[in-house]
Amino acid sequence: MENKNFEVIIIGGSYSGLSAGMALGRSLRNVLIIDNGKPCNRQTPYSHNFITHDGKAPGVIAEEAKEQVKKYSTVKFHHGTVVEIKKVSSGFEVKTSGNEVFFAKKLILASGIKDIMPDIPGFSECWGISVLHCPYCHGYEVRNEKTGILANGEMAFEFSKLIFNMTKDLALFTNGRSLLTDEQTGRLAKNTIDVFEDEIERIEHTNGFIREIIFKSGKAHSLKVLYAKVSFEQNINVTDLGCELTDQGFIKVDFMQKTNIPGVFACGDNVTMMRSVANAVAQGNFTGAVVNKELSEENF
Repeated sequence: MENKNFEVIIIGGSYSGLSAGMALGRSLRNVLIIDNGKPCNRQTPYSHNFITHDGKAPGVIAEEAKEQVKKYSTVKFHHGTVVEIKKVSSGFEVKTSGNEVFFAKKLILASGIKDIMPDIPGFSECWGISVLHCPYCHGYEVRNEKTGILANGEMAFEFSKLIFNMTKDLALFTNGRSLLTDEQTGRLAKNTIDVFEDEIERIEHTNGFIREIIFKSGKAHSLKVLYAKVSFEQNINVTDLGCELTDQGFIKVDFMQKTNIPGVFACGDNVTMMRSVANAVAQGNFTGAVVNKELSEENF
């Protein structure tokens, strides 16, 4: 790639990044999308709750999107991992793991997040298949099945309300001493949701499909599906750039998807707990339009 200077660099070429790229490409903006081809949902067999694409494999949706964005000649792609971002006089300098350096007036961080799996054998192999993070994305397909929730405290209680709507055969695993209040424990019991405080030894599964949870006590509990809220970290180090994070660890943005750094925008899983393909596409489309307007104002 001879040209190293762009109006906009989008870091992340999944749903939000591609959506932003299409909006900017249709606005004739000179754009570079940098992506390493490792989306967080690459192990998930099917994507749901995205109208017109319900039930398609996530990779198929992403590939269709990329082919459509490629039709806009002002949008270029670079396969790589961003390792450094610096503010420079002309805008921003972006360096990849291949020691290539690119420059842009504006940045869109659509880099997603990295899920941090608990140290439970079998968990990561089931992630996105039968260990799920979102009832909106996958809940309908496992409705009324024998279901568990791996969580504790306030999060566990709130999550239980949501999942109880999808199945009444529900159990809560706190993986250690329960942090629920007496009132919360009582309400769970009233809805016949058993709470297990036993520490989990491993998850037995077949090709990512759960058979049962094995506790360190030697006891077992059979399951079809397990919902879990795992911790995460940003895929790229945005704090070195000066971007503020929320208390939950998301990039802090305003209603225009602007970060606290002028010229830097963010969209997708890195800014919200509402992790879905549909939401990422919507945010990316809006962010691309906002960035185009800002460039138009500056250039006019």
